[in-house]
Amino acid sequence: MRRAAAAAPDAAVRQWREAAGQGDLVLLDGFHALKHALRFGADVRLAVADDPDAVRALADGLAPDVGAEVARLVRRAPLKELLPRVHPTGVAALAVRPDREAGRAALGRLPRPAPVVVLDNPRNLGNVGAVVRLAAGFGATGVVTRGDLDPWHPHVVRAGAGLHYATTVDRVELAELPPGPLYALDPEGEDIRALTLPDDALLAFGSERHGISPELRARADHLVSLPMRPQVSSYNLATSVAMALFHWGGPKA
Repeated sequence: MRRAAAAAPDAAVRQWREAAGQGDLVLLDGFHALKHALRFGADVRLAVADDPDAVRALADGLAPDVGAEVARLVRRAPLKELLPRVHPTGVAALAVRPDREAGRAALGRLPRPAPVVVLDNPRNLGNVGAVVRLAAGFGATGVVTRGDLDPWHPHVVRAGAGLHYATTVDRVELAELPPGPLYALDPEGEDIRALTLPDDALLAFGSERHGISPELRARADHLVSLPMRPQVSSYNLATSVAMALFHWGGPKA
């Protein structure tokens, strides 16, 4: 019995390392990322934990709707051997990344029930993850980024708490933006409080330091500003997105 129990973690470690080398798998770091991914239909291939029973108990208490799936998936393995840092909830998982072409089709489909958030050359991984989490909560059609930052980077997925699976997340070029009127957030734009944002809008936000790029500004149909006290430089990126989505109206009942 002891040999069998000892062998199980070794098998889970081997399976994890083999799977982690595949490019189409996404790291779900922590219980909340696993929970949200399961809720929104992710194909989770493997979950590992130092204490699977503790993770099962966590699922039963916080997310009984996915408790059976968590119990089926989670296997014992030493997380410190597999991850650079261990999430406080003591669990990690690997899931298949959603089909990119299907996601782009969803972004391009009209009419849309909700806007698409466009992040123009964002630099901070945590900020992008926070935006994905916001977009999922508001029911946005998707989040697309321009530039070299990968919106599926593990740090972004961690900050997004697995809610990449609740919306469409992709990186695009300017010419690949989904259809719809482009509302670019810019200090020189019209006060957002005077506007009604349509469901098919593209809501574009500039980088944390430089704002909207000249090429996206030139492509914009409308320049929009958020109310801000004089001498305050800017809002955090996720705060700006939250304000714009709240003004749009949020998820329909």
